[in-house]
Amino acid sequence: MQTKITIIGAGAAGLFCAGLLGQKGYDVTVIDNGKKLGRKILMSGGGKCNFTNLNVEATHYISQNRHFCKSALKRFTQWDFIQLVNQYHIGYHEKDHGQLFCDNSAQDIVDMLSQECQKGQVNFMLQTQLEDVVLAEQGFKLHTSKGYLQTDHLIVATGGQSMPALGMTAIGYKIAEKFAIPVVPVKAGLVPFTLHKPLLTVLSSLSGIALPVEVSNKRISFKENLLFTHRGLSGPAILQISSYWQAGEAITINLLPDFNFEDDFKPLLDNNRNQSLKNCLAQILPKRLIEALMQLNLIVDTTVKQLTPTEQQALYQTLTAWSVTPNGTEGYRTAEVTLGGVSCDALSSKTMAVKNQPNLYFIGEVVDVAGWLGGYNFQWAWSSAFACAQAFGD
Repeated sequence: MQTKITIIGAGAAGLFCAGLLGQKGYDVTVIDNGKKLGRKILMSGGGKCNFTNLNVEATHYISQNRHFCKSALKRFTQWDFIQLVNQYHIGYHEKDHGQLFCDNSAQDIVDMLSQECQKGQVNFMLQTQLEDVVLAEQGFKLHTSKGYLQTDHLIVATGGQSMPALGMTAIGYKIAEKFAIPVVPVKAGLVPFTLHKPLLTVLSSLSGIALPVEVSNKRISFKENLLFTHRGLSGPAILQISSYWQAGEAITINLLPDFNFEDDFKPLLDNNRNQSLKNCLAQILPKRLIEALMQLNLIVDTTVKQLTPTEQQALYQTLTAWSVTPNGTEGYRTAEVTLGGVSCDALSSKTMAVKNQPNLYFIGEVVDVAGWLGGYNFQWAWSSAFACAQAFGD
């Protein structure tokens, strides 16, 4: 079998790139180990696919080379992708922080990408394992579970290691290493935290409770919802900070992100002097959370009027700067993105081509560019795929 361009991976970046190249008239083959196209797309956003964000900036991405993503993001923006979605009459709505979700289902995005590929007569080899890649006289020779494939150009769009249940593997990094391309060490990002006992024993009883917080470490803070789970802490605030967390580090949780001591907290105490502290605080925080904080000896069981001004300040400090040291994360099993990956320094930011290996490209999550929660990783997939496709003439 001979083909001009082979793309490894039928995810967001691989499918979008395949459609663009096919419509330019190239002979494109996409290889994937799964039965279905776009498996991770279908799972994303609770099945509604948060396909981009209205506010995309380079600051929303984590990479050892923080300028690398700028070129691709500028050349194919969120507005360009929204225009494509509109062409297909896909209904969508905006949620918090500019996040765009499908009205109907993530299947709409997969169907759109499939139709783009059909227009370009893209060939698919699904349920096909890539076993090895070797240099050939012209391009590459791929050894797959369905035989050998000769290709002039190879585009690696294998994604990261997040959600291994969907068939995600480390094959993209192995290809990079085979061609002596540096790989930034990978780890799970946008992932829930696990907790040590006895803290876990107390907090797991709060499983299912969510509340707005501000979570921070020494480098960054996020104001979003926190969700208590039977394994630890989750919710958007936790997923965001997890990408900036280092093992053994404490995070600070502000349970009253919109409260000021003088304007809000002190008046609350003054107006409820005869109440128990627990009942007073239950007006602003879940009662079960207050009981848990008492169990942890962070709040005393007393009446409001018994608190001295110093104790009032200390209580406010406890509620707005609760220090928690996670045990770890839930790992790739529940992670939404992989941090690290193929080093940006080895790639052209304009074309995603490997600098020292002709005709080899890396796009999407396999590259050391990881976005925040909120559609940023999909936008990186679309933008990097577009940049790569532009490297090929019409």
